[in-house]
Amino acid sequence: MDPLTAFPALILTPLLASPIIYLVGRIMARSGKMTPVVGWITTFILTVTLVPLFFISQAYSNQISIKLLFGTIALRVDGIGVLLAFTVLVLSSLVALFSRQYMDGEPGEEKYYALLVAMTGTIIGLGFATDLFNLWVWFEAMAISSVFLVAFYRSQPGSLEAGLKYLVQSAVGSVFVLIGIALIFAATGHTDLAKIQAAINSPTPILLTAGVCFVIGFGVKTAIVPLHTWLPDAHSQAPSGISAMLSGIVIEAGLVALLRTLGMLAISASLWGVILLSASGLNMLLGNLLALRQTEVKRILAFSSISHVGYMLLGFGAALITGSLDGAAGGFFHLINHALMKGLAFLSAGVLLYAIHLSHDRHTPLTIDDLNGASRHYPLPALAFSIAVFALGGLPPLSGFMSKWQIFVAGFSGQNPWLMVLVLFAALNSVLSLAYYAPLVNRLYRNQCAGEEKGDVPISWTLLAPLVLMTLAVIIIGFYPALLNDLTYPAAQDFLKIIR
Repeated sequence: MDPLTAFPALILTPLLASPIIYLVGRIMARSGKMTPVVGWITTFILTVTLVPLFFISQAYSNQISIKLLFGTIALRVDGIGVLLAFTVLVLSSLVALFSRQYMDGEPGEEKYYALLVAMTGTIIGLGFATDLFNLWVWFEAMAISSVFLVAFYRSQPGSLEAGLKYLVQSAVGSVFVLIGIALIFAATGHTDLAKIQAAINSPTPILLTAGVCFVIGFGVKTAIVPLHTWLPDAHSQAPSGISAMLSGIVIEAGLVALLRTLGMLAISASLWGVILLSASGLNMLLGNLLALRQTEVKRILAFSSISHVGYMLLGFGAALITGSLDGAAGGFFHLINHALMKGLAFLSAGVLLYAIHLSHDRHTPLTIDDLNGASRHYPLPALAFSIAVFALGGLPPLSGFMSKWQIFVAGFSGQNPWLMVLVLFAALNSVLSLAYYAPLVNRLYRNQCAGEEKGDVPISWTLLAPLVLMTLAVIIIGFYPALLNDLTYPAAQDFLKIIR
């Protein structure tokens, strides 16, 4: 496939497929014959979209420049966009397959799949955006689709509350982003990222104010402390597949948007590096401390996402301060790893939630007590969940250890005393996280069982297949982390090009 053909196919396929999926679903729902075909169409569309991405990444690795214009919308292929597109397509394909049984029979099932595909398409577009305004448009489109998915269980008060909180805070963040864009345009007369960077000769109060607006605006979606308060409710109230998407890719998409805008203001790179490193320490500590006091499994995983954002910020902050290629590559490596590990954790917890509560028409949260003895009835989801949380905790030789290790090594190699102290702080926080991960695993393998009905629910292969694939990936990447070098290092090189 020609790269110039593959690029519009990558962008347009999910965006055009979304309304088609919705219409097919509505027609079937009105005829009273809702069938699995909508879920299968969604899985097929998302999986097939990996094909044009493959040809684009091959062309990019051969240093072929690929740019696309849709009127005033300019999109350009680079390593960061390829990495984000790959991550979201892999995760959303697995989520779509997982949702086949999990969402079967839910009211508005066709809306769920249509919004999932739309959100995936907007994240891909965000990754390749080359100017501020269009970056904001893609960002807002992602936010709108994700808000409806957070509040999907509209008959549940908790779901509606979480959706409203997410909507309000996202809207406030968007206002700050727009203010930042207005300030940049007033100062430079451009919205194109490259032109803005070329026009900036020195940091000015207007530019610094714009940068702060971007940190606040995109920081809401990235769950940077103290802008994180929407996240625990949204992650815990959304369907488990959407929890995996929110934690595994939506907050990372916000981080990519933040990195692009701060890179544009690279003349003040050391200042933004200090801000990211400060936020890194706060995220790691507060995320872990808040997770320790939770009793609901999905809220524990949600708060741990705040902590893991801290590790990504540590890698990128180190790159901004020292220009470390390994620091940026470690940040991108952990971005992929977090999508994989947290996606696995939420989906395996979702299987247990489905078996214990949802299949019995109970929309109640999965608590720590519900895990008691679950491995006796559902050994595969229990094993997948155990591997996921141990990987999140950074136990070797799983993938989470490898990305954290790369970030730590990069932090020490800079020979910056304060950065080295922060790396030690991050290592201690990784150990601290085991204080809430290990008890979850302990509960799964207890002899006592929380309920007699725990083992009477059949689990289809569509629920289990994503768990198997992601578990194998967590283990294999742990042993062979270089498998992702072709994604992480080109992205890191492009990031360093932006900030230089």
